Formats: sequence, structure tokens, C-alpha cells
Amino acid sequence: MTARLIDGRAAAIALRQRVAVQVAAFRAATGRAPGLATVLVGEDPASAVYVRNKGKATREAGMESFSHNLSPDTSQVDLLSLVARLNADPAVDGILVQLPLPPQIDANTVILAIDPDKDVDGFHPVNAGRLAIGLPGFVPCTPLGCLMLLKDTLGDLAGLHAVVVGRSNIVGKPMAQLLLKESCTVTIAHSRTRDLPSIARQADILVAAIGRPKMIGGDWIKPGATVIDVGINRTADGLVGDVDFASASQVAGAITPVPGGVGPMTIACLIRNTFVSAARRENFTYGDGL
Repeated sequence: MTARLIDGRAAAIALRQRVAVQVAAFRAATGRAPGLATVLVGEDPASAVYVRNKGKATREAGMESFSHNLSPDTSQVDLLSLVARLNADPAVDGILVQLPLPPQIDANTVILAIDPDKDVDGFHPVNAGRLAIGLPGFVPCTPLGCLMLLKDTLGDLAGLHAVVVGRSNIVGKPMAQLLLKESCTVTIAHSRTRDLPSIARQADILVAAIGRPKMIGGDWIKPGATVIDVGINRTADGLVGDVDFASASQVAGAITPVPGGVGPMTIACLIRNTFVSAARRENFTYGDGL
């Protein structure tokens, strides 16, 4: 048995195309385009690539991209001042401050300063709280993309046992909340979980977001399970996930590759969240499919 490949690139292209159609209708109705402001502090190469890709995807969807590239010695006060200006700017619907930030800047302080209604990353405590109690808000882009891939692959998720390996605020916790909302039975596991392989083997849906290359092998996976590999680890062999793809794909029913799985959906969901922010701010009604 070889697992079905879950094509994140194709799903991301389709989502971005659906957003672009809605953006065109939004522009016709409001006379403006949704706007995403990205803030990059310093010159981290990986972060610079991410921000460039986000700007490119924003423009391709017909939206405005406002890039702010700041020097690595930028003070926290200056960054907070920029965030305040972006909060007040009516042309900006989404604000993304690229993490990690230099050591002189406290990331939590910056996240708290972003207007929750422009927090398209979904990191603000207000949005985390909205997700926890089922109110509309912004969901972090990576878990949102994972959920879309799962629903495309499996349809109704109700009653399935989902195991999320990882408990970060960016992926693990919001992923668990989203799966609960879909009526899954959810187990959150992590590096301190006792007998982690046996817990993982109970999963109908296994989401790996632990940040350890190829940690999860095929012997951790229930036959026929759907495996979502969030990990992106740079190794001597190139990019690999948290799942050992070669062995896992012989056991799973469906699996995301790395690269080409979850990664493209993260940027597509950022574009989606930015459009949704603009639509909410302008009371613009948009169609299904987002």
C-alpha cells in the first residue's frame, strides 16, 4: 500500500484563485484593494524569502502589498510606533510582523500591539480566545491550511481521533481547537508524552508539528491514517519533515509531502485572511469557498 499524496501546492493555487475572484469583486464594490503590510526587522535570509513570497502572492491576488524592511538594530519603541501607524492606516487590512525578531525586541509585546482585527497571523490573544470559544476571528495560517487539506481529503471529520504532536501557540494549540470544532476527538501530545509512538498509532488523523527531522516513522502510524506533516527541517539531505516520508507513506492512507504539502497553504491562508479582514471592515459579503 502506498499513501495518497495530499498536494498542498495544487490546493494553495486553487484557494488563491478563489480569493483573487473575490478580490476583484471587492475592488469593484469598494473602489480599493485589500492591503497587507509586512514588517521585516533585520536580514535573516529565511525570513526575507518568506516575506518576499508573501508580497508576491499578495500582488498576484490583486491586493496591495506594503513592505517595511527595518534595520536589525531597530528599537522596540520604533517598531511599536510603526505598528501603531499601520493600525490607523485605512489602506492596511492585515499586519504581519515576521518572526523571529532581534533580541532587543519582545515579540509578545509587538503581537499585543497589533489591532486584533488586522492580526491576519492570528497570534493576538484576542484571536486565540475567539478561536477557543467559537467566535469569529483570525486563525493562524498554518493550522487553517492543515484543516483545509484534511477536509478536502476526508470530507466530514466528525468522530475521528486526531492526535496533534506539538503544543506551540502557532500550530499545535490552534490545530487542536480547529479539530475540536470539527467534532474530532483530540489528543495533544508532545516531547514529554509517555509512550508517544503508541499514542500516535491511535490516530485516524496525525498532525506532526514537533520540529524534529523524520522523528515519526511508519511504525508510529495507524494503517490508513491521514498524516499532515507541518515540519520544515533543513538537513544535509535538503528539506525534510517531522515524518519519515519513505516509511510513513507505506502505512498511511494519505500524507502531505515536504516540501509541497502544508507550506504553500500557509501563504494562501494569509492571503485569504487578509481578504476576509478587508471584507469585514467594509461590510462586503463574499461567497462560499474561503
